[in-house]
Amino acid sequence: MLPDSAHAITRVVLIGPAHYVAVRGIAAPTVDAFDTPLGRVPMDVEALRKIADLQFVIRADAPHAPEHALEVELPFLQTVLGSFQVVPLLVGDTTPQDVAHVLRQLWGGPETLIVVSSDLSHYHSYETARRLDLATAIAIEVGDWASLGPTQACGCLAVAGLLLEAGRRGFKARRLLLCNSGDTAGSRDQVVGYGAWTFAH
Repeated sequence: MLPDSAHAITRVVLIGPAHYVAVRGIAAPTVDAFDTPLGRVPMDVEALRKIADLQFVIRADAPHAPEHALEVELPFLQTVLGSFQVVPLLVGDTTPQDVAHVLRQLWGGPETLIVVSSDLSHYHSYETARRLDLATAIAIEVGDWASLGPTQACGCLAVAGLLLEAGRRGFKARRLLLCNSGDTAGSRDQVVGYGAWTFAH
């Protein structure tokens, strides 16, 4: 059974890094929906229109077509939330301040869930990754957005933008889990780090 807060969510702002296609700014799609094996997820057209005039937001489908950073989140969201609209945004060559500005426009109330998708460190040994990712986790939890770079998280700009806007609103990060691929599958010689946080007052 879902908590009452989940039943209220009708819109998900889903933001992450552009891995495959170079983007100047932040890319929003032009399509009407994303398809997954669990069904179609419609775009929140009104929300996309709300940020369309921002000079660093572009409308482009090419960056979204091969991208896994956002699509990997959709089946989980579909399973937990059922029906919702999505605002999928890929962060390219931009600043944390621009990301924060977009999030400010889209923040909303209990109807809106903001999900930032990013891995942490990449291809270090298990113990090195644990040390590096712990430092990143602490930075996230104290709101130190300026210390985050691509070696800490591939989605560092999206994470930093969230930290900026969350801090402005008085939200704090609470860690749910910190681990890496060595904890779940495969070798511990070269691992990828993962973490999960919620933000609340």
